[in-house]
Amino acid sequence: MKQKQFAIIGMGRFGSSVARSLHTLGYEVLAIDSSEQRTQEVVNMVTHAVQADSTDEEALRALGIRNFDVIVVAIGEDIQASILTTLILKDMGVPALIVKAQNELHGKVLTKIGADKVIYPERDMGVRVAHHLISPNILDYIELSDDYSIAEIRASHSMFGKSLRELDIRAKYGCNVMALKTGDKMNIAPYAEDQIKENDILVVVGRNENLQRFEETFSE
Repeated sequence: MKQKQFAIIGMGRFGSSVARSLHTLGYEVLAIDSSEQRTQEVVNMVTHAVQADSTDEEALRALGIRNFDVIVVAIGEDIQASILTTLILKDMGVPALIVKAQNELHGKVLTKIGADKVIYPERDMGVRVAHHLISPNILDYIELSDDYSIAEIRASHSMFGKSLRELDIRAKYGCNVMALKTGDKMNIAPYAEDQIKENDILVVVGRNENLQRFEETFSE
């Protein structure tokens, strides 16, 4: 099976981090930025780094952008360039187009013009940090939608030695335990009889208010 190839447009903090991470994982990554300096900064961290204007359709065609499986538009402050780049890429018929949005309005425009997925890294990180601050037991927090999220919650003393059946989390809190993490081991779809041990981490999905109620009940 052919390995996926990625093109990342915009080498700001977010774009360069995505490009570097994908390359570290062994994928072929083309990094594109209008700034020669930013291009040079990532040249040794990706497969290819090219200085180019992503609002220039001919420049993108010359790079063979349509041959890449996934294109990530991670342009930072220049919303106009982000939208124009997205329009051009969509018109070119690229396979998968993921675009970073600065705010909700920007995101709505990107969705309307055909972005396959819109991401909000600053907003999402803000949500994660806020949940870390208000609860020492929440290790990670990912919003799935406005109403539902996934949380990694450190098991509290009151859970130790009890099975998932005894805790009855679904019936009492309307949340589902998707997985149990014990050290480096991940138990996907744990059984009702599985017991919670010290240092275990519960990966829980549910409505935001139910997750909050669940976490508050077992917080120490």
